Amino acid sequence: MAYRNGNYSAFYVAEPFNESNLGAHSAKDFVYYNLLRAWKADDSTFPFNDSHAKNYNVRDNSDWEKTLKPRIHDRLNKSKNIVLFLSSVTKSSKALREEINFGIGTNGLPVIVVYPDYAEKSDIINCSSNTIKQQIKNLWDKLPIFRDLMGEVPTLHIPKKKALIKSALSNADFMVNTKCAVDTYFYKC
Repeated sequence: MAYRNGNYSAFYVAEPFNESNLGAHSAKDFVYYNLLRAWKADDSTFPFNDSHAKNYNVRDNSDWEKTLKPRIHDRLNKSKNIVLFLSSVTKSSKALREEINFGIGTNGLPVIVVYPDYAEKSDIINCSSNTIKQQIKNLWDKLPIFRDLMGEVPTLHIPKKKALIKSALSNADFMVNTKCAVDTYFYKC
């Protein structure tokens, strides 16, 4: 069994995807993944261990069944959790569905859901009732496979705020070998 120490970042980009293409680097959800990498490059103590760096990169014109899908599985097999960027532009792409299905359904990886369109905890939750806001729940419908599988693993829902992301990445409750009970979690206001 692989050593599971990586954070697998899942995000939407239009297909076909090619990381070397400047268009991919400007794709909204891909930019947030690059932000994690930049924070790590700037501060070696930032607790992001990029699962995408655990095997060689592939090109979009690679065969889905023989190359792309096995590469996704290999990276997820080496991961302790999934960091899912769920934004207003997220769409249910073939790759994103596979990442969620294999990551949650097969590997039981906890998910840290980062909502990049929101900057504060109060944007995510109703602070007086301690419940997730409807506008956030509506985003789950953009990725039905996640919405339908999230009840199988613990999920932590947070805004795009560096301190909260750092805390979430360090939280053993959202790592596969030490995960907490299945539920929907958030940091209270």
